[in-house]
Amino acid sequence: MHYPTIKQLRYFNALVAHNHFGQAAESCFVSQSAFSVAIKELERTLGGQLVDRTNKRVTITNLGREVHSQSQAVIAELQKLTDLAQGNLKPLSGRLSIGMIPTIGPFVMPSLLPHLKSNYPQLELEIHEGKTADIYDLLMEGRLDVLLLALPYELRSVETLSLFKDPFRLIYGQQSSHTKRQQFNINQLEDGSVLLLDDGHCLRDHAISACHIQHVDKVSHFTASSLLTLIAMVRQNLGVSFIPEMAVHSNLIGDDIVVKAMDKKAYREVGLAWRKGSTRSKEFKLLGQGILQSCQVPQSDVLV
Repeated sequence: MHYPTIKQLRYFNALVAHNHFGQAAESCFVSQSAFSVAIKELERTLGGQLVDRTNKRVTITNLGREVHSQSQAVIAELQKLTDLAQGNLKPLSGRLSIGMIPTIGPFVMPSLLPHLKSNYPQLELEIHEGKTADIYDLLMEGRLDVLLLALPYELRSVETLSLFKDPFRLIYGQQSSHTKRQQFNINQLEDGSVLLLDDGHCLRDHAISACHIQHVDKVSHFTASSLLTLIAMVRQNLGVSFIPEMAVHSNLIGDDIVVKAMDKKAYREVGLAWRKGSTRSKEFKLLGQGILQSCQVPQSDVLV
């Protein structure tokens, strides 16, 4: 009897997640033709149609949905097997794949990497950067071991560990006409004057929530795809914005940008997430301690 391969199951899970052959193939780093062949081979092996290709959209059949559910369980069990083997190694040694969001990774990794290299020389770290939803999918597919992300964020079947608070800061250009008062009040801003990241970036949602942006009219229809672009827009006096404190201490902010403190309740949480039941949870907590030490987080902001 022939059984499906793990590669085929991973490809099929990616197809269900993206609902598009091209995007799913890209997420698996293979050509669309090779991806399609793998899906067809999976269907032949199982003896049933998993995908309806009769229209322009990808439609997963009833059998396909049942296979998807079972394949996730199979991959999760295989990952536990791998985690078990990794658990027999020294803590934080061997391969560790970490996913991180672009509004945290660039500010944490420069200090974390030397710390890990010095304290855990046998660790083989693999880094993947992406939006929260994307790296979460990779985590659940077993392609990532742990995530470094901003909380709160709705995640199923994972354990999370909040590490520290990352306060939001108000920024605007030195010559900005959007805020002229000493005491900042978002309700006194002109409509369309608050610049934020694109939809899909959790920083956008966290800023809206933590900074009490209750009126959508205050938010500009111009958005940015990265913090670098967002700060450049502020520099051109297109509006004001809210960025995490860790970005303030980077070289992205110059003397032409004014930085103001916000209410103490305006912050996001930086933390880790991993699959529920992972045998490497103790290692991930150790990684969290390494992040706190290397980033020199003030004790008042520590959440562990």
